Amino acid sequence: MGALPKRKLSKGRRDRRRSHLALKTTALVACPQCKTLRLPHRVCPNCGYYRGAERIKVESAE
Repeated sequence: MGALPKRKLSKGRRDRRRSHLALKTTALVACPQCKTLRLPHRVCPNCGYYRGAERIKVESAE
């Protein structure tokens, strides 16, 4: 059997230790070309532009 704690940890101490484990919200920025939200430093999946130039061809559903 492994080592066991000498005293019970209080709920407050346990929860303060776990305070950094919460999920963070995703940072989104507006695409300067099409104004849809996208991840920063990534090619826009809607229009295919990144830093003012078209990087990938995106087929429109029109």
